[in-house]
This record gives sequence, C-alpha cells and structure tokens, in this order.
Amino acid sequence: MALLQPDPRKLRPRAAREEAPDRVPDTRATGTPETLRADLVALIGADKVLHTVTDLVKYASDASPYRFVPQVVVLAENLTDVSAVLRYARDHGRDVVFRAAGTSLNGQSQGNDILVDVRRHWTGVRPLPDEGLVRVRPGTTVGRTNAALARYGQAMGPDPASSAACTVGGVVANNASGMTAGVTRNSYRLLSSLTLVLPSGTVVDTAAPDADENLLKAEPDLCAGLLGIKAAIEADEGLTARIRAKYVLKNTSGYRLDAFLDGSTPVEILRGIMVGSEGTLGFIADTVFRTVPLDRFLHTALLFFPDLRSAAAAVPMFNDAGARAVEIMNGNTLRACASVEGVPDDWADIPRENAALLVEFRAPDEAAHEANQRSASDVLRQLDLVNPVESICNQFIGDRAAIRLYWHAREAFMTAVGKARPSGSTLITEDFAVPPGRLAEACEELFTLQRRHGYDAAVAGHAAHGNLHFLLAFNAVQPEEVRRYAAFMQDFSTMVIDRFDGSLKAEHATGRNMTPFLESEWGSEATEIMWRVKRLFDPGGVLAPGVILNHDPMAHLQGLKTIPQIEAIADPCIECGFCEAVCPSRDLTTTPRERIVLRREMLRQPADSPVLDSLVDSYGHEAVETCAGDSTCRIACPVGIDTGAMMKTFRHQQHSAREEANATRAAWHFAVLESSARVALGAARHVDDRLLRRATKAIRTVISPELVPEWISAIPGPASRGRPRTRREAARAVYFVACVNRIFGGPSARHAVSLPEAVVRLAQRAGQPVWIPEDLPGTCCATIWHSKGYEAGNTLMANRIVEHAWRWTDRGRLPLLVDASSCTLGISRETVSYLTPENRAKHSRITVLDSLVWASDLMPNLERTCRLGNVVIHPTCSMRHLGDAAQLQQLAEFIAEDVCLPVYAECCGFAGDRGLLHRQLTESATAQEAAEVALREYDAYLSANRTCEIGMEHATGRPYESVLLALERVTRPT
Repeated sequence: MALLQPDPRKLRPRAAREEAPDRVPDTRATGTPETLRADLVALIGADKVLHTVTDLVKYASDASPYRFVPQVVVLAENLTDVSAVLRYARDHGRDVVFRAAGTSLNGQSQGNDILVDVRRHWTGVRPLPDEGLVRVRPGTTVGRTNAALARYGQAMGPDPASSAACTVGGVVANNASGMTAGVTRNSYRLLSSLTLVLPSGTVVDTAAPDADENLLKAEPDLCAGLLGIKAAIEADEGLTARIRAKYVLKNTSGYRLDAFLDGSTPVEILRGIMVGSEGTLGFIADTVFRTVPLDRFLHTALLFFPDLRSAAAAVPMFNDAGARAVEIMNGNTLRACASVEGVPDDWADIPRENAALLVEFRAPDEAAHEANQRSASDVLRQLDLVNPVESICNQFIGDRAAIRLYWHAREAFMTAVGKARPSGSTLITEDFAVPPGRLAEACEELFTLQRRHGYDAAVAGHAAHGNLHFLLAFNAVQPEEVRRYAAFMQDFSTMVIDRFDGSLKAEHATGRNMTPFLESEWGSEATEIMWRVKRLFDPGGVLAPGVILNHDPMAHLQGLKTIPQIEAIADPCIECGFCEAVCPSRDLTTTPRERIVLRREMLRQPADSPVLDSLVDSYGHEAVETCAGDSTCRIACPVGIDTGAMMKTFRHQQHSAREEANATRAAWHFAVLESSARVALGAARHVDDRLLRRATKAIRTVISPELVPEWISAIPGPASRGRPRTRREAARAVYFVACVNRIFGGPSARHAVSLPEAVVRLAQRAGQPVWIPEDLPGTCCATIWHSKGYEAGNTLMANRIVEHAWRWTDRGRLPLLVDASSCTLGISRETVSYLTPENRAKHSRITVLDSLVWASDLMPNLERTCRLGNVVIHPTCSMRHLGDAAQLQQLAEFIAEDVCLPVYAECCGFAGDRGLLHRQLTESATAQEAAEVALREYDAYLSANRTCEIGMEHATGRPYESVLLALERVTRPT
C-alpha cells in the first residue's frame, strides 16, 4: 500500500441511523453470484460484466420512486452482446431490463436480475439533412442530437424537459413527447425506421427493402401473430373506434394498439408497436427520425393570472392563435421555482392561488414572426392578468436570455418541487391527459383530490395538449404514508377514467406505478390484446417483467425506495439524473447521482454491515478520487446541487493532520515550488518520455497516486522566467499571469510568442495597456488547494491573492485581468468563503476580468490582418461556470472562417492536475469529443485554460492553445 494513500474508513457515516426496510441485505455484500458472473464473463468478456455491490447499488435507482437492486450489470457494446445476453436469459429462466440514461419516472429502467447498460457504448448521431432525416444511436441524448441538427436548421420533434440528459432510445421506448410535440411530433409519428433485437436474439432492420421477407423467415410465428391481432382488431368496429379515440389525446398507457391499424405488414406493425413498449418487447438498437424545422424566430411570454381557471381559459385562445407551446404552472410550482438558479427571489412570494402560462410562438422567417406577434397581441388584449413579481413578465419578448430563463424554470419543475419536499421523503411524479377544453375542470378536481388526501398541490403541464404533471411526497418507511399514497392513486385513477375518459399516462409511459390501473382505463378486451402482444414477442417473460403489464393489484407499491438523509449539500437530490450527461467520470467510475445513491445506501445500513464495509472501501476511488471536482453537475442540476463540492469535503475528511500541515507549508513556499516546477520541466525535456512515465509510476506506487502525478507526453516545456515589460502608469488593467502560465509554456508545435507576450501585444494594439506586477511568484488563485480539500492551505492562498490584488489594483480602481478561466473562477468566486471579513470586503470591490471577456471587448479596436480557415474550440467547465463560453465562440469566429464546437464538448476531466493523477479520467471524459475532433484537420485548436489545453492535447494528439495566441497572430501587423 502507498505510504500516503487516503484512508477510506474516514468516509464512514457517523450519524446514528435506523436500518431501512429496503437496505441491501448482508448476503449481497459480495455482489453478483459467482455462477451468474462466470457465465456472463465467459459469454461476453470480463470487462463487460459489473459485479461488485458498489456496481449493483449505483444502478439500483433511477428518477422514479422505485428501487430494485440488480443481480448483475452488463455493459453491452454491440448487437452481438445484446443477442447473447437475451439468449442466455431465455435459456436460464432469467429476466433482462435495459437502461440508458435512467431518467425514467416510473421504474422502467430498473430490474432485480440482469440489467443491461445501453448508454455507454451506444452513442452517435448522423444528420442526413438532404433527406430531412437523422440517424441516432439509442444512448445519445436528445440535447446532443439537436446540437448536431441545429447546424442544418433542423431539430428532433420530441422535446421532453429532460432533453439534456434523456436518451433517444429512452424517448422512443417511452414515446416521451414534451413541450411542443403533442400527438403529431412524437416518436410514433416521426420515427422513420429502427433496428431492434427481439427477445429471441433476432435482429430486425425495419428500413431494409427485404425486411418483411427476412422477418418471415426468422420469426414466422411472430409475423402470423401480428397479422392475426390486426385482423381481430379491425373486425371489431367498437374496439377500432375506441383505439382511435384513445390516441386523440396524448397517451402512453399500455402498448400502442393503433400500430395494428396504421401498419399493413408485420414490419410496419413492429415499427409502431415498439414505440412506447418500454423495453418489454425488444431492444431498440438504432433509430432514424424524420426531423422538423428549427424555427429560430421566437416570441415568448410568461403571463400571470389570478387563478388556475382563468389561466386554463386562455389556453384555447393561444392554441387558436398558433402558439407552438402553452405551458401551465400553478402558484405552488412557481413558488418552488424560486430556488432555481437565475429565477428572481420574489417568485417565492407569489400568491398560491395565482397561476401562469408560458406561451411561445415560433416562426421560420420574419414575415411569419410578424404575423405571430400580431396574433399574440390580439390574445393579450383580451386577458385579465395580474403582476405578482417585478419583471418583464406579462408581455411577449424575443430576448433569448430571458426566454432561456423562463424555460429553465419550467423544466426545473420536478427538481424544484423535489428540493422543497420534507427531508427523507420519496417523490412521485405523475402525468395524465384530459381533453384540452376540460383542463380547468381537471385542475380543480385534482386539487380537491390532493387536499382530501393531505397533499399540497404542485402542478405544471403542457396545457395546449391537456397534459398535466403533479408531484407527491411521502415517507416510504412509514406504512401509513404508503397506505395514504395507495388510496390517493385509487381515487386519482377513478377521476381520470370515469370523470374525463382521459389518459392515466400521457407521456411518461406506464412503467410500474400504473400497471394495476391499465385495465380500468382500456377495458378487458384491449388489455387482453396487450397481454397477447407480450406473449407473442416474449413467451418466456424475459424482458422487463412487471413493467406495463402486471396482474398484481399492489404492484405500484412494491420496491418503493426510502431516502435517508445525507450531507446537506446533496440531500435535496431526487436522483433525476440530469447531472450525468456532463460528468467527466460518467464512463469511468461514478456519476454525481451515483455518488449520492451510494452515499444513501451507506446510511441505510447498520454500523456492522458487511455491505457498508464494501461500499466504504470502494467509495474513495469510485466516487471521491475520480471526481474531477469541476462542479458542472451544479450547472446541469436545475436546483444547483454541487456533488463536486461534496467530494472535496470528503477529500478533506481523508487527510491526516500531517498532510494538511504539509499542504499549508507548500502554500507558504509556493514561489519556491513554482520555480522548482519550471526547472523540473526544463530538465524533463532532455529525458525520454518512456523513462519519465516509468519513474513517475514507481514513485506513485510508493508514495500515493493521489499526490504524485503521472508523466504524459503532452506536458509542455517550462514557461519563460522573464515577462514582457509593462508600465503601471496609464495601464487600464492589472494583468495577473496565472501560475499555470508562469510554469507551463505553450504548445511546442506553435509559434514562439508566449501567452503573456500575446496579451500585452493585444492590449497595446487596442489602446488598452496592461501592467504585470513584479511580485507575482508565490501567488495563486488557491484552486490547487481548494480542489484537493486542503482547507488551511486554501485559506492561506485565498487571502494572499486578495491582499495582493487589492494592492495591485489600487484598491479596486483597476480590473484584475486573469488569463486562465479556472483561475478567474477561483479568484472571483471560490475564494470568497475562505476570506477574512476584511479581505471579503476588499474582494467585493475588486473586478476580476476573465481574458475571454477582456479580449471580446477589445475586438472592435483590433484590425484583423489575416484569417484562419477553420478552428475547433473547447469551452472549459470554468467558462461554463463564468458564463463566458459564448465569448470563446465569438473570438473564434473573428479568427476563422469556420468554427467547430464539438457536440460532445464537455469538461475534459484534467481539472488542474486530476488528469495527471488519474490519466484515465481525462481519456474517458474526452473520448467522444476527441473522436469528433479527429474527423478532420483544423488550422488551430483553441481554448483558454492551459491545463485543459494540455489535457485536450493528451486526448487528441492535437496542439491546443489559448484563443488569445491565435487572436494575436491574426491581428499582427503585416
């Protein structure tokens, strides 16, 4: 064991706790049963079989109120793997559940036997703009698909609120629709073709010219059965009429029976019935969608009404006027959204009886946009609105930033209400649909029902389509709470079915919690046809048993998860999974949601539990050490849960007093360390990379892989000790050269001008001179200590930089210009909570200016003397936190004719030196972005943070550099 290895035992929860009824039993402490593990390893390979109790627990939760711990998790890489696992399950009497993003709200992505991860190896999007199509692999998020399509003025039709996290495969499997899809732009209507794997292992490509012929050869009984069901339905006029009527509304209850009316051949029926089948009939391995136009002209308003009834009454008026989206939110929902970042605080005081409509018109051109404006104005004049908040509400606007905030608040509905729930309670999200004309009536009935059962009503929904969402919170540990929930669900289903003849599930799919009520909605005849479909496709009951169809009238009460109270920073988490798509370690170890899920399982266990021992032993590496600490999870989380900050706290917990003291000594003598690092980099230039890798590996083994970095060939030579000559007099800004740019030189393949020289030259050309202080050595933004959890060293460095900046900037008279985005973030935000009261007051008067913002402001005063052909950019996580990624794009567009922002551009995981301590973190985090970058050669590879540039060079083999270096080149006098 390494001498200074972190001690994971310090991560054991200390709070006294009671055993939870859903805790993982002691018998599962060793993970997957050996026979099952050995069989699957022999079948598909050891690296594709996850088997530890940590592996199993982190896959046991999704965005639903359910929790099922699988026996094993399979990382299927291809169709061969999926077919092999399905055949194995069939032959051994086992069952299989497929899981992609785990954003399902009804437990569809959970199972207690074999769980197959179809996200990690199933990404990829290929627009086919000339055909108006897009080919998407099932693990690709809707957000990334739309990013790829936006370049061609196209978009996906389905647009669920979880688009940034949910995958296309899950959207098809659940027929999720969203804000604007309604019943015409959903997966059922726009899915052109798909490739699927049947429970038998047969692979079907519905787009193949001979697809029906091939299916008949491979699955004759299936073909005959599909045509037989079609004939039976069409022979029954009443049933046919009932099926057609059910899909006038949004409806994802049960199987899509109109597929038998719309399809004329087995393959056509197959394509339709797979939509909304929730992984119970087969695995959707590939999809081809018809796209919709990306109408870029927006006209949007957030309108406040005195009550829900008056808001609902306005919905048909906007529908008739051509609004693309009409979203409704009641007062409780609006109040909860006050916790969403960016939403004004006064939303918390909105009267509970008020309601709001978020209305949006979209147009392809100026003429249609002007027509929308006139239509919106006509409706607006007829409304009786209230003004409960100080804002630009109650009018239509085109301001993109304000529009994004409105939609952000609406999309955060579930997490915002979830954050406000009592600690320890489980959150259930339900959605249903009624005829749009009866929306107000349905709202009143729902409120009455919730009050009768003791629930506080928080409602939002797609009002244009009569689709409402509501949330319930209850404590699954308490039997009386579960009984109260059961009674409510019984009354709710009766209300929707008997009062409105509505859909019990409008877009979230049946899942587990509506299976007992399916027959009440559809009737016995239609429900029996659904059972006939299931038996036809899956006679062995291999796929997702209990999802969609279930004979148990109490099925929705089985597997309810408890929510033990954990650290305050993460306790509000409802496990929605929005954070996972941006996490650098998502394909390496754990995601933010999984870190929280594992922590909660620790709190479910008694102190002497072998499961707890196993979880704690692995948590250090799986969760704490391989967390990049970049906190992009906080940006992705609608309510700003910062799991990265929690991991930094855990790092601090693992430190010994000696380690803390050493870190503080390093802070005191940082000038010496800085100089020594330059000397070491200079010496390393004369040593073979292979020798350096072997040497650092040996030292890491002896001391600690958490303290000693690993050598990689992308590490550049040292920066020059000298800096450009500058004068304090007449300077418009103080230029703080970040320590990473004082230590590391630029990419060796580029020009000889250093970054400080480039900044000084740009300042002079634009008539905005800067001054570099002489006493920079030894100063730092404190991020090094902050990210590692060294609190005393962090406190020392944070106060030192503020005291120096106060003096350099003449008590805040001049802005402090910083040339690395992570250092800008560190000085401007992360230092604050570690400052003395006196230094906090000083900090509040210092303007910290990121180099991207500074350079963007200089552009009007710079003359471009040449232009590059094409460049690729890498926005860093710090830029996203600072909100200046747009400036990187603007600068790149000034520099080059063509600018590429990769669809998969996210945090590189290098995180200062984290990518050197855990090289695989950067390699995993950047794998998809690197693959995009490798598709072509670029004239320049641009970012604005030296360590991230090193990480990207390591990942891609291309020389990433600061955008300011390229800006200096293209504005250099000829």
